[in-house]
Amino acid sequence: MSAPLTTSKIIVTSAVAAAIVGSGFGFVGGIVAGSAVTGDLAANSMMPFVRRAATSAKEQTQPQTEEQTIIRAVKKASPAVVSIVIAKDVPVMERYYVDPFGGDDFFQQFFGGSGMQMPQYRQKGTEKKEVGAGSGFLVSADGYIVTNRHVVEDEGAEYTAIFQNGAKHAAKVLARDAANDIAILKIEGQNFPVMPLGDSDKIEVGQKVLAIGYALGRFSNSVSSGIVSGLQRSITAGSSSGAEDLYDVIQTDTAINPGNSGGPLLNLEGKAIGVNVAIVQGSQNIGFSLPINDVKRVVDSVRKTGKISRPFLGVRYVLVNEELRKANQLSVDYGALVSRGQQPADLAVMPGSPADKAGIVENDIILQVDGKKISAENPLAVALGKHSAGDKVKLMILHQGGIKLVEVALEERK
Repeated sequence: MSAPLTTSKIIVTSAVAAAIVGSGFGFVGGIVAGSAVTGDLAANSMMPFVRRAATSAKEQTQPQTEEQTIIRAVKKASPAVVSIVIAKDVPVMERYYVDPFGGDDFFQQFFGGSGMQMPQYRQKGTEKKEVGAGSGFLVSADGYIVTNRHVVEDEGAEYTAIFQNGAKHAAKVLARDAANDIAILKIEGQNFPVMPLGDSDKIEVGQKVLAIGYALGRFSNSVSSGIVSGLQRSITAGSSSGAEDLYDVIQTDTAINPGNSGGPLLNLEGKAIGVNVAIVQGSQNIGFSLPINDVKRVVDSVRKTGKISRPFLGVRYVLVNEELRKANQLSVDYGALVSRGQQPADLAVMPGSPADKAGIVENDIILQVDGKKISAENPLAVALGKHSAGDKVKLMILHQGGIKLVEVALEERK
């Protein structure tokens, strides 16, 4: 049987934010969407007392090899990784033939009757088929699953989560993040294995990482290893549903294949520190993952409120760099320039928004959020995304050549 298709997402270009409304975060050349026992592994059972005590003490002084560490991490995380199979009703086409001469004996005696019949096609009902695949992982014992939004973006499809042991569960999409490539699914049941979550703020370039997922929509729980190649990347990623900007993503040379989307990026403790989201098509192992700390906030929001709540400021902006500074004779080479879009309806400041209420206007430059400079490494969307709706943030703004400080109460993004 042929393998199911995998959903894919492609990075269009590396870019910083341009024309973003709100605080949302925005996958790279042909990536796919797709799929622990928590706690430490059980200690070995005790051998006869006298011999065993000495052996255990010796074992404790021997550091684990990297190979042993990787095996341990994979065993810890794998039970919580699932393959996500996408199925939907597709048309069943029937082929039939039409005589182009309408049965006219005069033409058939020259062109040979049935040999000249023309094939035609018509729909004969529908059948359910697998049309894509991705990955995901459980973040709660009662069945909450994290994956990418582009894995489950088809609202007319059905989704099934398949465990390492082959168990299948119908999965319901609870929320799709409009501001980032994250979605939360739910399966019914209890006592599911849970993926331990790490701290993406503590990731360092060069550290060893692992990826697990439904590679190519054929090989479930496939493991690959590599390192963190870069941090705080900003990329523009595209798929069949369009392009979006993703910020503050983790770059890795760990092999991420079509079908891996939505699966975890692990540290050597077997904890998820990211969600695999994209690769650069045609590259040699350049992949990207969403930081797990942002995912934690999304999961908490869905569990508490049933939806994804994002803080909203209400401005459209372009990040200031040296080129923009020179072109517009600005006095600074950093910050977020509040700017309207190309369409008349693309206002710089949304009427009635928190920014509007705080007196922010077009051509203002937001220099800092809570004392931290806004730049390509810390764009406005990332700075605001670390907050929740209702939080108050302090902004430093360059307004008509002068500096002003304003406090803004963020609202929930609609």
